[in-house]
Amino acid sequence: MQPPTSVPATRRTLSSLRALWWVGGLAVLAGIVYLMATASTGPVDPTEATDPQSHGTVVFNSAIIVFREGLEAVLIFAAVTASFLGANKAKRRPVIAGAGVAFLASIVTWFVIQAVLDAASPLGPKLEAITGFIAIAVLLVILNWFVHKVYWSEWIGKHHRQRRKLLAQTGAGAVLGLVLLGFTSVYREGFEVVLFLQALQLKDGSSAVLEGLLLGLAGTALVGVAVFWLHQKLPYKKMLILTGVMVGFVLVVMIGGTALTFGELGWIGLTPTPFTVPEWMGSWFEMYSYWQTLAAQVLAALFVVGSYYLAEYVKVKRPRKRGETAAVRAEAPPAPRAEAAPARVLETV
Repeated sequence: MQPPTSVPATRRTLSSLRALWWVGGLAVLAGIVYLMATASTGPVDPTEATDPQSHGTVVFNSAIIVFREGLEAVLIFAAVTASFLGANKAKRRPVIAGAGVAFLASIVTWFVIQAVLDAASPLGPKLEAITGFIAIAVLLVILNWFVHKVYWSEWIGKHHRQRRKLLAQTGAGAVLGLVLLGFTSVYREGFEVVLFLQALQLKDGSSAVLEGLLLGLAGTALVGVAVFWLHQKLPYKKMLILTGVMVGFVLVVMIGGTALTFGELGWIGLTPTPFTVPEWMGSWFEMYSYWQTLAAQVLAALFVVGSYYLAEYVKVKRPRKRGETAAVRAEAPPAPRAEAAPARVLETV
């Protein structure tokens, strides 16, 4: 009879498999970007300017992206520091310092990526297509159900496990570990914000993106004040679902514009529709009178909705049919607790 596999061993195996998936996915993404950078363009003049997005749409998209990522950063940070009470209260300081360093590092990352894009400017219109493609790929990953499980429940759980280890340690190593804990709680979200906003800024200019950035930061600050200073219990689930739906809308809009850029470069065909999409829909929603761009947006919407129902089937309905324990939806961020076997949680954001 085989002895049961230990929880730590199973966790290590899952982590290794997940790492392989990420490495493979990044390798595929890098290969596609290389092919795009070296591909030839078609007969359509890619320098022809299309109708730009409306100012309000760019501001809205930027603000939603910043607020969504900022909301997750605040909730993760709050969940990690919630148990720093009593004798451990002083240990919040290095964690807060790490979060501050992460914020500054996100700003530095903005300028680093800006420098990389400036160096890649000889690519011309291809650069817009490449940045749009990368942003869409990351948005698809974030919205996909199986990554939400890692990105939310297990991502916070990982920080809780690291926090418990650090609380049991003393000395400079423990302080540095707490700083890194605060850093990783925030920087991941900051990096994603930089990536998305750079794609929007390259296509739509800096002023509208800056307005959206400031609005998103203001909303994040309000959530932070409510959570850390006013100690208000916010409707986390509803907020995450609402902002998730809005990010899905941003994804659909972004795909329409990127598909049009692909068509202008000659990488995909642009077949006119027998009907004319109103010009304002192009400015606000990147919807154009081409079958290919409209189909890309429809497929993106179906992917987002389909991933939700796939998660419901895999994590809830199928286990129930088999008489197994079904996953439950998280109503709030995971609370700090003693080390135990992790509960199965379904994230449907």
